[in-house]
Formats: sequence, structure tokens, C-alpha cells
Amino acid sequence: MHTNERPRLLLVEDDPVLGPLTAQLLAGDYDVELAVDGQSGLHLGLSREWAVMVVDRGLPVMDGVEMIRALRRAGNATPALILTALGSTGEKIEGLDAGANDYMTKPFDAGELRARLRAITRRFEAAPAQLAIGDWTLEPAGRLLRSLYGDHVELTAKETELLAMLAGEPGRIFTRPELVAALFHPQDSPGVIDTYVHYLRKKVSKSVIRTVHGAGYQIGDGS
Repeated sequence: MHTNERPRLLLVEDDPVLGPLTAQLLAGDYDVELAVDGQSGLHLGLSREWAVMVVDRGLPVMDGVEMIRALRRAGNATPALILTALGSTGEKIEGLDAGANDYMTKPFDAGELRARLRAITRRFEAAPAQLAIGDWTLEPAGRLLRSLYGDHVELTAKETELLAMLAGEPGRIFTRPELVAALFHPQDSPGVIDTYVHYLRKKVSKSVIRTVHGAGYQIGDGS
């Protein structure tokens, strides 16, 4: 991104009042384009380059979660934040597992939204091309784990971020609060880390993440 250019943000929101208002709130930091249904959002997401996306859930034509899922299936790794009135734990997990990098509920604070967008874009820009995990190679941009033997495992955005953080400092033991603060929301329970560790062990192997009892988690070898 050139220093004289504002990063480009795709906002997908069908509310005729909230859409333009959110675009206005973000216009100081981003070059914002507004789409009013999921199909238009998907087309724009695939046909142009964006620094980040903000997507409502209950969109006409195509639900926001389905839109993000379709983007990820097509190989688009642009950071995406779901902004919605639907905020149950199950709804958050569904959105994150579909490939969203963050999930925020309405009504929202504009300053917090901007901070979260900065956070997910920083993590995306800082992600290395590859990280070694024993016989596996993590490719954060593609959200893939590849083994030396030709196998591969597709990951969600949050699974990728968790593995990348652990693998980035293989000798370090991360506490649950540290991982929550870096990858989720301060109000989330540390148990959310245990949930995603369980997901990764089920997809890859029990040894991909090592539990250090009384301390936290450390990257394993995935064997």
C-alpha cells in the first residue's frame, strides 16, 4: 500500500441508514465502498483488492456468513470482520469458523471498530509466508497446513491465527489470557482458547499443540 493512499475497505451492509453512517465513520481511515447485498459483496470481494472487509450477517440475496465462506473457498484471504446484531456464542463461532477474522455486535462503538480493523489487518500483514510445525508447514495466507507426505488440512481464520502465534515463537509457553487478548476479545472467556485447541487437535493431531499444565499452551510437532 502506497503511503499516500488510504487502505481500501469493502463494507457490506443493507440497512439504508446504518450502511452510509458506518461508511462515513470509517471514511477518515479508509477508502470505503458500500455494497448492499451479499451477492454484490461477493462479486466486489473477488474482483478487486481490499485491505479489509466489514460484513453484516443478515444480508439480502446471500447471508454474510455464506459470503465470507464463498470468499474463503475461492482462496480470498482478505481480513474480514462480521458486524451484526446476532451475538450469541454459537453465532460467533459459526461466523469465525466460516472464515471471519473477528466478530463484533451492534450497537457498536466506532473507536472500537476502527481498533479491531487495525488489529486484524496488522496480523494479516505480519503473517509470514510459511511456518514449520514438525512435519507440517503452515501457510497463513491460504489457511492451510501441508505435510511432507502430501496431505493438507484446511483451517479457519482463527485456527490459523492461533497456530501462527504459537508457531511464531516455538519455545514460548503462551497463557490463555495472552492468547485471548491477542486473538479474541477481552470479554471472552479463556475457555475459547481450549475450544480452538480442541478443533485443531481433531483436524491435525493431538500433538500439534502441547498443553503445559498450570501454564498454558505451546506449539507441538503435529506428529
